[in-house]
This record gives sequence, C-alpha cells and structure tokens, in this order.
Amino acid sequence: MQTSIQGTTMPVLEVELQPNESIFSESGELSWMTGSIQMTTHTQMGGGGGIFGALKRVAGGGSLFMTEYRAQQYPGQVAFATKVPGHIVPVELAPGTEYMVHRHGFLCATPQVSIGIGFQQSLGAGIFGGNGFMLQRVAGQGTAWLELSGELILKQLAPGEILRVHPGHVGVFQSSVSFQIITVPGIKNMIFGGDGLFLAQLQGPGTVWLQTLPISRLAHQISEYLPHAESRSVGPAVGGGLLGGIVGSILSSDDQ
Repeated sequence: MQTSIQGTTMPVLEVELQPNESIFSESGELSWMTGSIQMTTHTQMGGGGGIFGALKRVAGGGSLFMTEYRAQQYPGQVAFATKVPGHIVPVELAPGTEYMVHRHGFLCATPQVSIGIGFQQSLGAGIFGGNGFMLQRVAGQGTAWLELSGELILKQLAPGEILRVHPGHVGVFQSSVSFQIITVPGIKNMIFGGDGLFLAQLQGPGTVWLQTLPISRLAHQISEYLPHAESRSVGPAVGGGLLGGIVGSILSSDDQ
C-alpha cells in the first residue's frame, strides 16, 4: 500500500492498493476509485463491536455503515478528499497508542483499526447542532487518516500542564491527555464574554492538534448568507408592509 496527500487548501488522500489490500471509511467519504476496486458496505469494520458498536456510533452522531475498498486481481487506487478547507493527518496506531478525534475527524483507516465513541457530553440545545460534544476513539493496529479543518497548531503538553480551548478547536489528542468540559469561569465572562459557556480542558502529558476552523463556527458564518423563511415572503404581504410604513410616516408628520 502506498499513499500520497495531494493539494493544499482542499487536500485529497490517494491510496494505491495492491491485490487483496483494503482500506475502509465511513459511508459517503469516497471521492473516486479505479475499476479494480470493489466496494463492500458493513455495519462494523476493523476491531469488532458488531451491531452494538455500530449503534453506539450512531447514537454519538456517527455513521451506521462502514465501506471497505479492496483491490481485486489488479492494483487500484481510491481517494478521499476533505469536506472543508483543512489538512489530512496520518497517525500510526499500535497497542497502547490511541487517539481521540473530533466528531467529523475520521477519514479512513487500514483494516485493523477500530473507531468508536471516546467521549460524549450534552452541552444544551443550539450548541454543536444540538447534539452535544462528542469525540471518537481511534485505536487498534495500523494507520488512520484524520481530517482537521483550517490550519493545524501542534501543542506538546508536559505532565500536569493544562490547556483550555474552545471545544470546536479541539482536533486530535493522544489518549494520554486527560480531557473534560468545564464552564467558562465568572458570570460576567459567561454572559458578556461572547466565547460561549463551555471550554475544553486538556491536561498533559501528550500531544494535541488544534484546528483553527471549527465546523460549527463555519456553519454559523455561512448561515448569515442563506435565505431564511421570512426572506421568501414576497408579494402582497411585503408590499402591504412597505405601504403601511409609508402611510404611518405621513400620518406622523401630519400630527406634528
């Protein structure tokens, strides 16, 4: 198996598979593949868990199905592109080496890698799409490729060193790093600070990858330019409202 990451702002991972080699991803991640690649969709890949593991993934906001891509009699190529501007990061996994990844961070992996829920906490309606905050645990033996949005900032935390982060900026961290969700300190900070109610607290030792473009913030910025229900109200209602405003202004002027 040979891999290469092409591109800059919107990179793509290209995987060259030899006969009978395979790789898997969540359903819907495929960008393109050659004719010698066979697709097979399962409820679970790499490391067991069965239908119960699949249902736990769905409960945490993941996909029920995983798709395996396997080269048949001839070598083949399969590719996976990022969904937003960002980076593709490969991580090597072995017994005792695990990673915690943000909700949408898993791109694909070799067959003996497993993916499941590593952390889940409800943060109230309207935060992270109303689904709370969830991290996926990537473990097993092999290589996983992770998708992080925006630029990457690498932090090496010493034992006991604490880093507090807006939850959306948490990309990946080693399982040796302890993690918890805390509230923003101070009532004034919570009400007037504009940084939300919650922070992610990470404590070393271990490596943390931060992402500069949280998908939740990107969605919030884009939503301002999307048509809303009230903007589709055209015709007499709009004309009547405009006319009523003009008439009201005239009457107000006459009363003065």
